[in-house]
Amino acid sequence: MASRKILVCCGTGCLANNSFDIYTRFLEKLKDTNTEVIPEIKATGCNGLCEKGPVVKILPDEISYFKVKAKDVDEIVSKTILKGEIIDRLLYFDTNSKKKIVSHKDASFYKHQHKIALRNIGEIDPKNIEDYKERNGFEALRKVLFEMTPDEVITEVEKSGLRGRGGAGFPTGSKWRTCSKYDNYPKYVVCNGDEGDPGAFMDRSIMEGDPNTVIEGMIICGYAINSNRGFLYIRDEYQLARENMQTAINNARKHGFLGKNILGSGFDFDLEIVRGGGAFVCGESSALMASIEGNVGEPRAKYIRSVEKGLWDKPTVLNNVETWANIPPIILNGAQWFKQIGTEKNSGTKVFSLVGKVKNTGLVEIPMGTTLRELVFDIGGGIIKDRPFKAAQTGGPSGGCIPAEYLDISLDFDNLSRIGSMMGSGGVIVMDDTTCMVELARYYMEFLSEESCGKCTTCREGINTMLNILNRITLGQGREEDIDLLISLSETIKDASLCGLGKTAPNPVMTTLKYFRDEYMEHIVDKRCPAGVCKNLTSYSIDPDTCIGCSACARKCPVNAIEGELKKPHVIHKDKCIKCGTCFTVCPSGAVKIGGGLIESYNK
Repeated sequence: MASRKILVCCGTGCLANNSFDIYTRFLEKLKDTNTEVIPEIKATGCNGLCEKGPVVKILPDEISYFKVKAKDVDEIVSKTILKGEIIDRLLYFDTNSKKKIVSHKDASFYKHQHKIALRNIGEIDPKNIEDYKERNGFEALRKVLFEMTPDEVITEVEKSGLRGRGGAGFPTGSKWRTCSKYDNYPKYVVCNGDEGDPGAFMDRSIMEGDPNTVIEGMIICGYAINSNRGFLYIRDEYQLARENMQTAINNARKHGFLGKNILGSGFDFDLEIVRGGGAFVCGESSALMASIEGNVGEPRAKYIRSVEKGLWDKPTVLNNVETWANIPPIILNGAQWFKQIGTEKNSGTKVFSLVGKVKNTGLVEIPMGTTLRELVFDIGGGIIKDRPFKAAQTGGPSGGCIPAEYLDISLDFDNLSRIGSMMGSGGVIVMDDTTCMVELARYYMEFLSEESCGKCTTCREGINTMLNILNRITLGQGREEDIDLLISLSETIKDASLCGLGKTAPNPVMTTLKYFRDEYMEHIVDKRCPAGVCKNLTSYSIDPDTCIGCSACARKCPVNAIEGELKKPHVIHKDKCIKCGTCFTVCPSGAVKIGGGLIESYNK
């Protein structure tokens, strides 16, 4: 009998669109279907193209269906599983090639990627350890325990050039080497799963879709630095990630990969999950460790690094989820294999969550050094409705905005730092010309003001003062001297704050001031928001020469502020208008203008 695999994406994004109902419907339908095909049905992690989920893949046929609903299952079974027919309406339409794609591998979104950390996600059942073992799972651990010394393991990681994927990009092997030299026991291995950046879901997807690779990487580190205990710090909102990780830990113990005398090697190592309370500051290493210890999550001065005195003042190696996921393939394939991917000083790949005003949002893994243009246009498919690209925010709230002039910049730690941004954990938010950069900076300052632990006066008071200034500017009460004051405050906060939150908090303001100063001046001097976002500085009008009188704006206006006869120019009554922007969004002819017509209609 023939054999097929049906892989149903059950990552968080697809689950929100009822993908588990699809999975259970497949189980029910195929149980009652007389077929010569042996169907193996698996609930997998995220397939990456989140916007087009739920995703169903059928192997070995290499058929991929998108936006599947439970009601489609019967047709998929009767036509595709039993007869091998393709269901055209469920195929993915590639926005670059302008054609429908049978296999997801042929789509522009996927074919430009190079998956290492995400190598198993979407291909295996994360709760089934046998699936992981079938794809060389725990073979790197066997190699380490029986063929390599701890020093050789560290040397291999050093030679690979792997840099921490959680933010600053510190060399991973160097961190392991330093920690291994201290004889103060016990030592600890910690995984930072407290991903808190708005728009970021890379680590979450790895923990949900391939938890065993994180576990294997941490065990290997434990062996290398002579540690017997590790902790996974996972934010409490990540329920599926915690559940799948705990299942994987339990299964690893049952199969002898965790606990006493692992695989008969004489090496002991075990893991425990600690639930984070959702504080953004606990993404900082010392605050995270304080939280694991049961204390308030506040950072401490790093006169002594955590590799010497970390958790409970003992030597500790802390890496983020993606970093741990890279360890097993590096050990199995060798440092030179990894070194050949990416650039000379930024080897390997980086996982990004691509979100915002881009056609294809989702999870992306690309070689270091790939340009921002390739990410946004080749993989992301370009800007929604083909509007102009304005900027991309990288590195989360503490990152910076990259303008269109840097679309061809290579995405790596050093280049992003050079232009005032940062890699961060890998969130990329794409913006078009309808984004107000002043409001964007204000939003991030509001977020960071709420998330600051308050320990440093410069961070606590400085960020709040910057927020007050930005609030005034967006309300039309800004003054020209506010620009110099924002710059001065930014420099003070960066220099005097204790931890990374404060030191990087001014980045959104500094980069928007650097690259979009004219937009600040329009808010302050002209009392106008060119993007039409700040309501106090926005006005809408209808150009009678281009209005076609379709009445779309009048029908959609929530307060009936628009009048006009069919096929004749319409008028917006300014006294009724609440400046919601609906008319601008729905106008098909570009007749609705913002603030004197500075940007064209969304639908033109």
